Amino acid sequence: MPWQELLGPLQRLPQPTALDGWFAELQSRGTDGTVELAILGGRLAATPGLAFLAGYQAALRRLWPAAPGGLGALCATENRKLRPADMQTRLDELTLTGNKDFVIAGSAAAWLLVPARDEAPGDRPRLSLCVVGCDERGVLIEEGPRLPLVPDIPHGRLRLERAPCQRLAGDGWDDYVKPFRTFEDLHVLVALVSWLHGIGLECGWPQRLQLLLLGILAGAAEVSRMPPMEPSTHLLLASLNAQFEATATELDAALMSGPEQWRRLWQRDRNILQLASSAQAKRLAQAAAVFALTPEGGARSA
Repeated sequence: MPWQELLGPLQRLPQPTALDGWFAELQSRGTDGTVELAILGGRLAATPGLAFLAGYQAALRRLWPAAPGGLGALCATENRKLRPADMQTRLDELTLTGNKDFVIAGSAAAWLLVPARDEAPGDRPRLSLCVVGCDERGVLIEEGPRLPLVPDIPHGRLRLERAPCQRLAGDGWDDYVKPFRTFEDLHVLVALVSWLHGIGLECGWPQRLQLLLLGILAGAAEVSRMPPMEPSTHLLLASLNAQFEATATELDAALMSGPEQWRRLWQRDRNILQLASSAQAKRLAQAAAVFALTPEGGARSA
């Protein structure tokens, strides 16, 4: 789908009665890549929550290009911990047993990516990434309470009891869990900026603000092509976040001057972009050290 179509006037999809139906309609529009999917999803979303969902699904497909249709989720954390050594979910002869904290989209999800321990007794912790169908035996998704952020997107807790699975090639931690952090940060930012761009078109926001938002989308298209674990990728992704943060004053003023519904939605959900801020700051510090950038608030000595 060319930029001209992505950036021009588009009709939002109505608020869905079922998330899987909404995403199926989005997928049917046809996009050439994951950033395009995130941009289109943001433009067609009636809420920031739906934009977030589109960005998250785009990130999953950047991680695993062979992903099937329908909604998916990466389920990694256990008891709010993410390190391989803290995980107890086990892979045993292509079956999974264990629990995971969070399933984005809850029971609307059709498939899951689940990292699980598979090292021999006494060996250092090692993860494999496994694909699980949500309709398989031994798979239970317990619905969770609505969250204060993006409450229109449900979530659940995953329980697995000898659930059949498919193991993906590669290391579950280095090849999947770690890169996904970067993919998710990028694609969710893209989808939410695209949602704001659509609001700006509808409400006649100042041209300068619109151009600033478009610049972030253009930069994201380049960053999406870069290796996710490279310091240069983390540095450029941090620059996109900084560009977006620099629009805050103009963005708030534009939202205050328009329909209250958009302002309320953005004020409610905007902090979804801050959930990974500590991990982002750590990656930025490491990348800045590689490229000898002056730390924030610091100055080079003569």
